[in-house]
Amino acid sequence: MSLITTPIETLHLKSTLRLLPRGSVYRSQRIQLFPLNTFSDSSLTSPLRIDPISQGGGSRNLWRRYASDKFSEMGLDPGADSDKMYNEMASIVDTLKKANSILPHVVLASTILALLYPPSFTWFTSRYFVPALGFLMFAVGINSNEKDFLEAFKRPKAILLGYIGQYLIKPILGFIFGLAAVSLFQLPTPIGAGIMLVSCVSGAQLSNYATFLTDPALAPLSIVMTSLSTATAVLVTPMLSLLLIGKKLPVDVKGMISSILQVVIAPIAAGLLLNKLFPKLSNAIRPFLPVLSVLDTACCVGAPLALNINSVMSPFGATILLLVTTFHLSAFLAGYFLTGSVFRNTPDGKALQRTLSYETGMQSSLLALALATKFFQDPLVGIPPAISTVVMSLMGFTLVMIWSNEKEQNI
Repeated sequence: MSLITTPIETLHLKSTLRLLPRGSVYRSQRIQLFPLNTFSDSSLTSPLRIDPISQGGGSRNLWRRYASDKFSEMGLDPGADSDKMYNEMASIVDTLKKANSILPHVVLASTILALLYPPSFTWFTSRYFVPALGFLMFAVGINSNEKDFLEAFKRPKAILLGYIGQYLIKPILGFIFGLAAVSLFQLPTPIGAGIMLVSCVSGAQLSNYATFLTDPALAPLSIVMTSLSTATAVLVTPMLSLLLIGKKLPVDVKGMISSILQVVIAPIAAGLLLNKLFPKLSNAIRPFLPVLSVLDTACCVGAPLALNINSVMSPFGATILLLVTTFHLSAFLAGYFLTGSVFRNTPDGKALQRTLSYETGMQSSLLALALATKFFQDPLVGIPPAISTVVMSLMGFTLVMIWSNEKEQNI
């Protein structure tokens, strides 16, 4: 049983308490203020709770409780609206956090819209590519936590294999297809250079999300592999570009290093520091990042196609599409079967195959596009990265649907 006092009784108690010497009021003395006949015999058989009355906010709580009881007697619930508002806010936050789930559909819609109505994206000119990519890197940093990766670092063999796929197998494939574009298909040299440039960049952050959708337990491992390739891209990408493209087109190695530092390393470091030093601020803005990242990605996918629509729809556009698609398909297959041969007897071997297939087949084509726009005078160099942005995304999420359905059937 709870003893509920009315506001009048509260005022009487507080006035009585003020007459007592300061420091002499104890809980037992407060109870003695009630007459002995306040409680009936029947009430003593039930647990008794008497709320302490403080001179600060006790009366406020009693008033609130008294008003709440009165509202309840009238059939009203004063807390219903606040609960409803809280639930609506929680629902909005959950929706914002789940915005990434529509990313494959957004990529496809952006591609179709850019092809059918290019002006919808032509306003997003090349000068926005670098800050747009920087924002995606910042989102990666702010959502990263060193504790999540401790288990991932216990698998150095898988991390090394992913790195080999990124910076050895993929550049070899890029060199082969870039050479074939110029030698076999008689395409302009800048087109072959663009294909090679795509093969020299780091892994795409979309590969982390693809892994999360298929094998959530391996998402931290995927993030570690992508982060490692991204962090070392500041040196590896310019050197590979010089090695593969240097004889065909001039490559500004120092400029590339500086640009990658600004576009990749600095935003990721800023996100990590913000998450570490100001966790409350990070938690406040984190729910909005998926929505903004999806919109950002939509612009980064649609704009390159819209800006290069004449080249994409030209007679050799279909040939470039074929070469880029075959390049990515070869990279996906190479990552899958190479991992299968190394981790054949591992319990989660199939999951590792899928993860490293994503890592090898999905490149940061936006970074390649940003580098092509900034460091190569011929705009044709940017066409393969622009097409790769779309092809890589669509192929990756197609594999997500295939492998997810396969897993459900095996359960």
